[in-house]
Amino acid sequence: MGTEGATGSRDTEAVDDVAHLLVRCLRAEGVEYVFGIPGEENIRFVDALKDSGIRYVLVRHEQAASFMAEIYGRLTGRAGVCSATLGPGAINLLLGTADAMTNSAPMVALAAQGSLRRTHKESHQVIDLVSMFAPVTQWAAQVACPDAVPEMTRKAFKTAQSERPGAVFLAVPEDIEAGRPAEPLAPLQVDTVRADAPSASQIARAVEVLAAARHPVVLAGHGAARAGASAALVRFAERLDIPVATTFHGKGVFPDDHPNALGAVGFMRHDYGNFGFDAADVLLCVGYEIQEFDPVKINPNGDKRIIHIHRFPAEVDTHYPVAVGVESDLSQALDALGAALPEGLTYESGSSEKIRTLLDEELQYGRDNDAFPLVPQRVVSDVRTALDRHDIVLADTGAGKMWMSRLYPTYEPDTCLVSNGLSTMGFALPGAIAAKLARPDRRVLAMMGDGSFLMNSQELETAVRERVPLVVLVLVDEEYGLITWKMELELGRHSHTRFTNPDLVAYAESFGARGYAIETAGQLLPVLRRALDDNSVSVIACPVDYSENLRLTDRLGTLHGPF
Repeated sequence: MGTEGATGSRDTEAVDDVAHLLVRCLRAEGVEYVFGIPGEENIRFVDALKDSGIRYVLVRHEQAASFMAEIYGRLTGRAGVCSATLGPGAINLLLGTADAMTNSAPMVALAAQGSLRRTHKESHQVIDLVSMFAPVTQWAAQVACPDAVPEMTRKAFKTAQSERPGAVFLAVPEDIEAGRPAEPLAPLQVDTVRADAPSASQIARAVEVLAAARHPVVLAGHGAARAGASAALVRFAERLDIPVATTFHGKGVFPDDHPNALGAVGFMRHDYGNFGFDAADVLLCVGYEIQEFDPVKINPNGDKRIIHIHRFPAEVDTHYPVAVGVESDLSQALDALGAALPEGLTYESGSSEKIRTLLDEELQYGRDNDAFPLVPQRVVSDVRTALDRHDIVLADTGAGKMWMSRLYPTYEPDTCLVSNGLSTMGFALPGAIAAKLARPDRRVLAMMGDGSFLMNSQELETAVRERVPLVVLVLVDEEYGLITWKMELELGRHSHTRFTNPDLVAYAESFGARGYAIETAGQLLPVLRRALDDNSVSVIACPVDYSENLRLTDRLGTLHGPF
């Protein structure tokens, strides 16, 4: 790896207090938004943000602020920033911080802390925040003196944004925030890490493996999306006429309407896309990270040869034995490998066309099904029809996520977002706010079950107040449907998953949003189009029939591959 940039120098301005110095450092990092809730211990920081050029987005729950920072970071590649006070405020940032870490999204979480005069003893609202955040971050630290602010801020962003990206936590004691450095300080200059070209010897080893293969398959993961490797993946697939599957996080990095597309893998059972791997003897994994889904699902016997292409080494796993590892820029590695393979190399025909046909048949079943409540296939089909190729949908965790992840055709990276590292509920509404701020030229839809919607529905007020137009599609079944599905599969019965909802239309309207109730299957698509074209915040309550869940897993259990 090489670096560009140099250390900044001290300036001759008046000495800022730490709050203003920290804000200057954030500006130097290119920060546009800070998501959070003020507290007594960080009032100077919040005040310093005023007129700084950084927009402070006041939220209604710190957990939502952490999800906003995560999704902003995921879409831009620049660390999203969230802020909270000490104690309970900081604790509420923990879930989104862990979600960002496991989803490889760059973010920096800032929290106040009690003064240094009392952190060594039992004191009101003081807990050891650094120890609490350390297991779910790449780096967690407390600012111990005013002079450390430029260095620690630069380290936080560099750590969060470098491959593999993730979360960082900084605690700022209240007396440090109010203090001043010994002399004037400036933010450090931002440096950029550039990936090296692939090793010629590793490319040669990968060529040997692929040249001897009969049924190679490419699996593109989240790292491929982050690296912008779509064009290189298409070139490579067309060069070798090789099938390409994606993980849920990689959806869209290889367009689902390409003839070589296998769709997404990661479903709870053996899905259509998995059949593309059954006869495979070589797996070329590009930007794949094991937390995205368990490799046992595509390599149950651990006998397939694996070429791992990424910016960093693979995790160790019995079912992921790496024959060749290529650590480099992903596009350069794919192009180098494609160029080095012999002309005329052919492989036995794959199953891409059959798998795409099965997926298309499910979508057609949805399009033709006028049942009410709606079958999930109809919901997926109507959402795909209503959204343009580059629009963004966030599918919250639950049964709806499973239908969207496996069935929703996706054509560009980061246009169908799920949480598949931590699989957290409640991220989609706050995440949609951040997505719209990060990509204002795109329409944004949060698709949530009624269980996940009520976890962070208070952020409707944030969206309305901040004038961030978006649509929330709430799939109503008055049940934690994914848990019911799992219980029925494994126990043959379910319990303790049912609940009731408020009037969701009236609830939305009470926040100043627009509310729609779907009463027939034919209403969903026109209502979606109307809401998406409306420059406001809308909530659509759509009853859904998840009896299709068990029918799907029963049907998948009767399929036999390879095709």
